[in-house]
Amino acid sequence: MSLFESGLGRTELSDSSMAPFPPEPPSSGSLPSGNSQDEVEIPLRPGLSLPGTLWLPHKPRGIVVFAHGSGSSRHSPRNRYVASVLVEAGFAALLFDLLTGLEASDRRKVFDIELLADRLVQAATWAVQQPRITGLPCGLFGASTGSAAALLAAASHPSLVAAIVSRGGRPDLASQDLPFVRAPTLLIVGENDEPVLTWNRQAFDLLTCPKELVVIPGATHLFEEPGALEQVAELARDWFLRYLLSPSPPPPDDIPKVEDWV
Repeated sequence: MSLFESGLGRTELSDSSMAPFPPEPPSSGSLPSGNSQDEVEIPLRPGLSLPGTLWLPHKPRGIVVFAHGSGSSRHSPRNRYVASVLVEAGFAALLFDLLTGLEASDRRKVFDIELLADRLVQAATWAVQQPRITGLPCGLFGASTGSAAALLAAASHPSLVAAIVSRGGRPDLASQDLPFVRAPTLLIVGENDEPVLTWNRQAFDLLTCPKELVVIPGATHLFEEPGALEQVAELARDWFLRYLLSPSPPPPDDIPKVEDWV
């Protein structure tokens, strides 16, 4: 059973029995026919860029940009697994390093949510201007501190972000901005992930957008339990299928152009 909480109240939803821990995401050579996986560089300013991996299905219906947590990177096996599920559902996925190698060694920058949110906005802006993605809706998937960055990015650039999914996130680190988030937001937390679960419940109350909080039974912070990460991926896929189906309008003034940085 997964516990769902929404603005309409709290209900119990039945789940199938937990499956074994999911396999590693497919390599670029094993992606379904017509899909591609490319290493990219996301420009920040002259002489500075961030490495990323862009997964493209044959006919993408939207793009999901991933924001990893502290101590992680674009190589996170959990985020890569979720990305593989999203690609199978027809979404493009961008996984990238939020910080340079030097910055990642500075604990102040690792928890600088404003910096992380700015990097996420730049990456998402770059992504939606790429061939085959232009005009498609953009969603954000954040883990741990990356969730706070995703929520702050959505609050500051509402026209850029169409939906958000948080996995074991720290939305409390963006608490002052939560009432300004307009994008439908799904918070996924492990039942045995305290105090993160408490922080998510508190953040959930501050959100005024369409929202749901799902508690995965028996799961801890990294969703290492059998079937837990599989549930996360399925929930994320269904959320984005629900909210990333409408074409995006032309980029408004609040979305910077890539050429503004280079």
